Amino acid sequence: MTNHDQSVVHVVDDDEAVRDSISMLLDTVGIAHRLHGSAVEFLDAYGAGARGCLVLDIRMPEMTGLELQEALNQRGIELPIIFITGHGDIPMAVEAMRRGALDFIRKPFAEDDLLDRIKEALARDAEAQVERTALEDLKQRYATLSPRELEVFARVADGQANKVVAIELGISERTVEIHRAQVMQKMGARSLAQLVRMKIDLERAEK
Repeated sequence: MTNHDQSVVHVVDDDEAVRDSISMLLDTVGIAHRLHGSAVEFLDAYGAGARGCLVLDIRMPEMTGLELQEALNQRGIELPIIFITGHGDIPMAVEAMRRGALDFIRKPFAEDDLLDRIKEALARDAEAQVERTALEDLKQRYATLSPRELEVFARVADGQANKVVAIELGISERTVEIHRAQVMQKMGARSLAQLVRMKIDLERAEK
């Protein structure tokens, strides 16, 4: 649907006038965007891994903005969402934010307000993309560790001294030191604190 390296604002609203208005606004500042007349249309067109954000009407026939948000959450799609809400939609918008939406903006909205929120959402997505890439790189490095190195990594990153690790694994302290040096090199860790952080990040990613 689009180059995955390019951030795209996806505007999802069943009101053509609103879509056109937002499209003209984004054109004036040169922000790439796609227009979708329904939540289903967006889901059909969305390419896995595509970057950007979502400007999403909360009330739509067939599938509401909240239902689309839920569908994206279930699929593990983490695009930042800005909801467009009508006068009576504030309780729903609050619920949407509880479920992870970045913000909501009430109709009629000021163009500058919407642009500020879109720029914030794109910055948030770019930041998350950097984190996702770093995590994938970390997982790949972790996958290169041998079974013994995995054992040493787990214990050292939990704060165990070399002597304790040696006793637990039934190997010499010198052997632990060699494995530990290998782990630090393969993981790209310059300090024990960095190794601890890597273990925490890997554990969090598994949850």
